[in-house]
Amino acid sequence: MTTSGSPWGLLTARGKVFAVLGVLLVVAGTFLGYEDVTRVGLALLLLPVLVLLLMPRRPPRLTVSREVTPQRLTPEERGEVQVRFRNVGARSAVYLAEEHLDYQLGDRPRYILPRMSTGEERRLRYTVRSRHRGAYALGPIVLRQRDPFGLTFRTLHLSSRTELLVLPRVVSLGDDRLRGSSRGSEGEMPQMIALHGEDDVSIRSYRDGDELRRVHWPATAHRGELMVRQEDRPARRRAVLLLDSRADAHPGTGMRASYEWAVSAIASVARHLVADGFVVHLLADETLRDGSAEHQVELGPLMDTLARVQPEEDARLDRVTAAASSFTSGGVLLIAAVVAHDDAALRSLASVRQPGSRALAFVLDPARFGADQGGSSATDRPTGVLADAGWRTVTVGPHTELAQAWVSLRQAALGRSA
Repeated sequence: MTTSGSPWGLLTARGKVFAVLGVLLVVAGTFLGYEDVTRVGLALLLLPVLVLLLMPRRPPRLTVSREVTPQRLTPEERGEVQVRFRNVGARSAVYLAEEHLDYQLGDRPRYILPRMSTGEERRLRYTVRSRHRGAYALGPIVLRQRDPFGLTFRTLHLSSRTELLVLPRVVSLGDDRLRGSSRGSEGEMPQMIALHGEDDVSIRSYRDGDELRRVHWPATAHRGELMVRQEDRPARRRAVLLLDSRADAHPGTGMRASYEWAVSAIASVARHLVADGFVVHLLADETLRDGSAEHQVELGPLMDTLARVQPEEDARLDRVTAAASSFTSGGVLLIAAVVAHDDAALRSLASVRQPGSRALAFVLDPARFGADQGGSSATDRPTGVLADAGWRTVTVGPHTELAQAWVSLRQAALGRSA
């Protein structure tokens, strides 16, 4: 907890006027010999001094905790925040409490915090709602105390903060299943071998993090590389989701429409694929930094990550593309949300796709997002760079329906016209 103000700083404008005017009247009354003027001056001077002396010398010792229901919000969903104050010190005074919130969550709640004895608790509630995804801080809480005469004003800061996550918008992509690649260690047709009677063992290449006790030595000797067994486990299809977070590629500032469209697309596809039994990896600058890109991610943590991601000035598509290469060499389903910002970056991404594997891309047209209009782009060059490398693509703008764009990609992947 922090407090503000020297004794002079605790006085309001009214209190300072009382003090200054009291000093002047005392000096004038004494010099001129007017006792009544001196008494009035003393009264004006002593009143703010008395109020300062009666103010608690020590700030209250309060602990603050918050409970948000539900713990994760979706855009436009209302959440209830319950703030619990507990007094762990001496009896506290009456305060006006104000919770600091991001303006996206609504107006800052203000409420009266009554006196509390030692060990006493008070619970206060307010609601929040955001139109946009993000990680928002709840807090700190500012306590304000004013005396009945309005001569003093004290401000205390309770530094407790709580994070509130608003998840990306998720669109239903239908119930149709998307077929994965038939090649690779964890595609729809896993390599099955039977050595020494192990008829129910699936063998795949060793990956970082696999336990050494699962190494299958006969297969390792046969293949010339480390192989591990997957006993009693059904084959699972693997998908890699790639998010383009380059700030210079997404038009505008602040809440960029193209980036929000891309995040919503990746979130919607992730939920669709997880429900379809895919193992999912998320490739973005943030997941490359924290190392989570190397590991499969559950839907909940993935959505939390997508709630936090933001366009970055130093983000580079080639770093994400290089990370994707380590997956596509083993045969996975690759789905990207990428901005058609420059041909060099698109060519680098295009080269990631391996023959026989599937690669799909939502290509965001910056011209359409920059104008924020629903008209079509004047060129198909953005999708051409990827299409020439065997990618299935769809060009999108701010008014493109995500579900329809996904249908177009699925139809292209199945060899039908979109």
